[in-house]
Amino acid sequence: MSALALHDAVASYGEVHVLGPLSLTLAPGERVALVGRSGTGKSTLLSVMYDRWRDQGAALMPQELGLVATLSVFHNVYMGRLDRHPWWRNLLTLVRPRPADVTQVTALLSRLGLEDKLWTPCGELSGGQRQRVAVARVLHQRGGMLLADEPVSALDGPLSEVTLTALTDAYPTAVLAMHDVDLALRYCSRVIGIQEGAIAIDQPSHRLSASDLLPLY
Repeated sequence: MSALALHDAVASYGEVHVLGPLSLTLAPGERVALVGRSGTGKSTLLSVMYDRWRDQGAALMPQELGLVATLSVFHNVYMGRLDRHPWWRNLLTLVRPRPADVTQVTALLSRLGLEDKLWTPCGELSGGQRQRVAVARVLHQRGGMLLADEPVSALDGPLSEVTLTALTDAYPTAVLAMHDVDLALRYCSRVIGIQEGAIAIDQPSHRLSASDLLPLY
């Protein structure tokens, strides 16, 4: 994957200007944390990145997760690769999943502590469990880079670390919007602080501490 760039990116919702003009470059193998208070433009920036870079292999994990409540955990994770199979195979999988697919999905769920929920409808899961299903789906999807909006916001302690490790192992190149600045500094190589739709901080994480990021909040 070559470097990816945004040049003077802007975004508005109706008459409300919410982002930019903003420019940045993402190098292969770089993990970027987007930090800043809610409503400052992080989610919008991820959407702009996905619109620009989806044809270059970007995978998106949105904050609203996009799970189908009536379908099982297996089927929601399998949907990460719907576009890689013919329609008839996807339709058949809805009725009779292939053993190889079940094995692949079970391995992902096991890493995230959800293997016992394989056939549970997503609508019956807790918020943290649903978030891990969405993580498993994007792990199953694969891609050249990951764009994730608050991927561990519903998780605490060891679970958040297990989940972030799984994501960063699968996607060495990533942009993660995160509310936990300590996790952002530990799991990302670069931190971009967003304030009122503009870049207020852009530094390697080893040069920053949590206190450096407090003014963003």
